[in-house]
Amino acid sequence: MDETAVVKALAALAQPLRLQVYRALVVVGEAGLTPGAIQEGLGVAPATLSFHLKELVNAGLVTQERASRHLIYRAHYAQMNDLLGYLTDNCCQGSACTPSAAACCS
Repeated sequence: MDETAVVKALAALAQPLRLQVYRALVVVGEAGLTPGAIQEGLGVAPATLSFHLKELVNAGLVTQERASRHLIYRAHYAQMNDLLGYLTDNCCQGSACTPSAAACCS
């Protein structure tokens, strides 16, 4: 993952509602959610949700699929795994992180 994509993903998640939307999509897994279900669960206006979903899709963190008349949004796990891999690359000075090593760094 290149630095530009990392910055874009982190910027997308740096907004509270987008973070809530992303976490809701992670919780439901591969089934994904329709915008209506997200609106109901988070109590957000349709236009506001549409804007934030567009930002998450643009950052590559969320995918959008049309199923009949509905749009289904899903967390893009591979992109999040790449982001986490980038952030933790060379963690613990290049050694395998152990629970005790992780505890010393927190």
